[in-house]
Amino acid sequence: MGCFIVFEHGFVIQEVDDGHKRLKRAYSPQFLAEAAQLVVVSGRPITHVAKELGIIDQTLDVWVKAWRVENAASPGPDLSPEQSLEPREALSENARLRIENEFLKKAAAFFARTQP
Repeated sequence: MGCFIVFEHGFVIQEVDDGHKRLKRAYSPQFLAEAAQLVVVSGRPITHVAKELGIIDQTLDVWVKAWRVENAASPGPDLSPEQSLEPREALSENARLRIENEFLKKAAAFFARTQP
């Protein structure tokens, strides 16, 4: 296996055994988690979110599946639809908006740094 050189802008140069070098994109664990949460909480299609973030949809799909496995929620108590529907919708909407807002702030800051 080759050696890796990590750059500040999230790119990695990988030296492979045949002497060639490959430029790959590296993402922080926080970016992976927030991208996956954006899909899960918003309920938007992976392809749409991936396109907005400039990543491959298959990559985001892997991140979402891993996030769901790591964050599998235990079932809660049974509530009547009247008791659970409205607060659950409000919490879901609030969480989705917070995640989207934080993610977009970080994405804007990241892309502002990488622009010449």
